[in-house]
Amino acid sequence: MIPVGLFSDPRMRFLLGGGSAALLNWLVRFPLSQVMPFTPAVLAALAIGMAYGFVIYRFWVFGSKGTRPLLLEIRDFLFVNAGGAVVTVVVAIGAKEAISFLPLPATALEGAAHALGIAAGALVNYLGHKHVTFRA
Repeated sequence: MIPVGLFSDPRMRFLLGGGSAALLNWLVRFPLSQVMPFTPAVLAALAIGMAYGFVIYRFWVFGSKGTRPLLLEIRDFLFVNAGGAVVTVVVAIGAKEAISFLPLPATALEGAAHALGIAAGALVNYLGHKHVTFRA
């Protein structure tokens, strides 16, 4: 059981909410990779994770008070996530190249590389959403 006080800290809510969005992002990339190349699959998975992320961040993580118009929050969310997406894709591609020498199946290499990309993008997203998207 998770202590209730844990949810009072927005950083912990971001880790849990963002972690669930990241997990969704990471998991859907596997079936997407069955029908498209790695980079487009990463981008499509990112879009799916972002749609879920907007809802969870707005209502649970940052508790938007509705003081900013919804369209501005959506615009800023997309802007911040675009920065996070660039970081995610660049790190994922770089990590895939960096670990390609390992004697592992391509699925494992791509999964690890994508996970590293998501972690790097998460830092950009937290700071951007806290200070830009869902600011008071």
